[in-house]
Amino acid sequence: MADNASVLSVSIVTPDGRVYDNQGTFLAVTTKLGQLGIMPNHVPVISSLEVDVVRVKHGDEEDKIAVNGGFLEFSNNTATIVADSAERQDDIDVARAENARQRAEATIKKAQAAHDADNLARAQVALRRAVNRINVAKH
Repeated sequence: MADNASVLSVSIVTPDGRVYDNQGTFLAVTTKLGQLGIMPNHVPVISSLEVDVVRVKHGDEEDKIAVNGGFLEFSNNTATIVADSAERQDDIDVARAENARQRAEATIKKAQAAHDADNLARAQVALRRAVNRINVAKH
């Protein structure tokens, strides 16, 4: 790639270890306030992340990583994402994600019938995570 002033170093870590470590020319994330695109020499940023896809563009390619919450810190052309969990597009087991989606949907129905707000909230988060993984794997 070009000189360090025209690239980003992007790292994604979870409690299980480093999931992603590469350089790119553009980073796209979804924060609690909306979409955020970061190019080299962007102003420093710290932000909470939504359950969504993180995209890292490098050359003509784009890496997609399913990120389940966490936060982003960016400064000096270095982006670090600390996530609850994350999976690269090629590492996602679609069948497992589909099973998780079905389990979450069943739990949502049971929680709604029982008027159990805590289990409903947990199941809704699990559903968002499963759908995110499925979407990242298929696109």
